[in-house]
Amino acid sequence: MKSLLFLTLSALTFWAPLSHAQKTFVLGHGSPEDSPRHLSAVRFAERVAAHSGGALQVSVLPNAKAGDDAAMVAALVKGSLDLSANSQGAMSAVVPEYAAIGLPYLFSSLIRAWDTLEGPVGKELAQLSAQKGLIVLGYWDNGFRHMTNSKKPIFAVADLKGMKIRTPPDPVAMDLIRALGAQPVSMKFSELPKALRSGEVDGQENPLSNIYTSKMYEVQRYLTLTGHMYSVTPFVASKVVWDRLSDKDRSILRVSAREATDYHREIALKEEDRQLYKLKATGIAINYANPTEFAKAAEVVNTKWSNGEIGDFARKLIAAARQR
Repeated sequence: MKSLLFLTLSALTFWAPLSHAQKTFVLGHGSPEDSPRHLSAVRFAERVAAHSGGALQVSVLPNAKAGDDAAMVAALVKGSLDLSANSQGAMSAVVPEYAAIGLPYLFSSLIRAWDTLEGPVGKELAQLSAQKGLIVLGYWDNGFRHMTNSKKPIFAVADLKGMKIRTPPDPVAMDLIRALGAQPVSMKFSELPKALRSGEVDGQENPLSNIYTSKMYEVQRYLTLTGHMYSVTPFVASKVVWDRLSDKDRSILRVSAREATDYHREIALKEEDRQLYKLKATGIAINYANPTEFAKAAEVVNTKWSNGEIGDFARKLIAAARQR
């Protein structure tokens, strides 16, 4: 009896800590520590710890320490990375429908974009993502994209003729640059600073937050506020990892993701004006493009994608985005 009691107590002592074992998730992204993406990832980690009483922890790896966006998406699908605040372009390589979010001059405002993604098309996109091994926890913001270059200010479409403009590996962005008369050069974001310094490309297009935090003003003389396309930052989990979790842990991650998404959007609403003010202080020349002319030139891209492989989804998205 004494031996049996000892074995029983030993078993309880051994198993009790494991039943409350701390789980640590790794969250990778490609942005710097002072970016809205990183601040929101840290907020997510804080909320997960708070909601779980410290039983769940999130380790955030910024600056592509977990690999570039494409590598992180591949790792998520495989289950070797838990979470990522990733890019629209890299996600579209696995779930082509993400590319449609970047159709030119689609959304009239950030609020319109968020409302659209919270609606039926956003839910459909989440279902398509789950089929490819990616669980959508939120649609974070990456803002409207603008152009910089080292040659001249861009006022009209004709000013872009002959320029080499870097784009992410995003087929819509490449189609748009072609439609505007420039030559798209697709490359990873991590390769962009070197390409700008060497003159491999004349310019690039990105949200203001990326332009400022990556100090592109040091190698680019002109910033043109085109607002030519909106880009989303899908916040996703690996389905391989997700399927192993308890319902309670999934609930904690979802609630925390909702809070982090709201926080990210609060930052986004303030960030555009703030980043523009900071960029003006750097001395970079800033001008506005002719939005009517640019939108007219870009409409061919919307037509192409509405009749292409993901045309059904693209048409739904365009209709939802333009609802009043």
